[in-house]
Amino acid sequence: MDRRGTHSHAPASAFRPGLGILAAVALLAQPPSLQARQLDLLVEPGWLEAHIDDPDVVVLHVDTRREGYERGHVPGARFLDLGLLMWDGPGGLGAELRTPAEIDAALEAVGVRDGQRVVVYGASPLGAARAWMTLDVMGLERVSMLDGGWSGWERGGHPTSLEEPIPEPGSVTLRPREGAVVDADWVAQRLQDAKVTLVDARPDDEYTGADGGMGGRLHAGHIPGAQQMYWEKLIESRSEPRLRDRTELERLFRATGAADGGTVVAYCMIGMRASFTYFAARLLGYDARFYDGSWHDWGARDLPYVSGSQVR
Repeated sequence: MDRRGTHSHAPASAFRPGLGILAAVALLAQPPSLQARQLDLLVEPGWLEAHIDDPDVVVLHVDTRREGYERGHVPGARFLDLGLLMWDGPGGLGAELRTPAEIDAALEAVGVRDGQRVVVYGASPLGAARAWMTLDVMGLERVSMLDGGWSGWERGGHPTSLEEPIPEPGSVTLRPREGAVVDADWVAQRLQDAKVTLVDARPDDEYTGADGGMGGRLHAGHIPGAQQMYWEKLIESRSEPRLRDRTELERLFRATGAADGGTVVAYCMIGMRASFTYFAARLLGYDARFYDGSWHDWGARDLPYVSGSQVR
């Protein structure tokens, strides 16, 4: 049964006003295909509510547990277990991409079909970003993230549901994007490349090495030349995880030294927080790459690292 509150419908726009006007201006000089792609990456609750019954739109509630979904979700949303898209990796402390075949099976099980617009959200912006990153690097063309996630949807008084749809099996053709996911060797070969910006999404203690490298299990510090931009700087707050406006996002990325149209490599400790950085970089039109192994991989190897702060 649906629980509907009284509310006014927001404009059916992919961006809230702060992003919408600025994004439109910033994208005018870009090819039409890129403009459309970037504008599709983030959707507002008002847009989703207006398109919730569109058969071309499939909504995925992403989490590691079903309890939150069972307490309420976007009407028509299918539950997608994040564990079907990633696994713990060697040593059991990471978050590594599953194989394309496993990801394909997970998507088809919740009824995703080729050509549909897939909208992901969750209680955690990191879970949603991790799912978005996974589908993006796997080559799905129409994948969006719901701005503000489940908390924003509820706070806005948008309809919620307890009904769990039983979708027909889907059919998905994955075409993993070559070079989107990089490894330690790829990064190590480009430490002196001025066109490649490494962005570390971790907080101060992990970036500087004050955390001791996960209690001595890893080297303490960061990849040489990596610039810190804690992922939470990209959102309004933990309680309101809406993406900041485009001007602020651009300022944050430029502060890392990222050049317009340049390559941005996102990493963190295990690849969760970096997923949000990767999403924002894609939204801004960077050539974004994702280092899935992140510091959990780099810091365990005989590779160069830097402790303490580093200012470009």
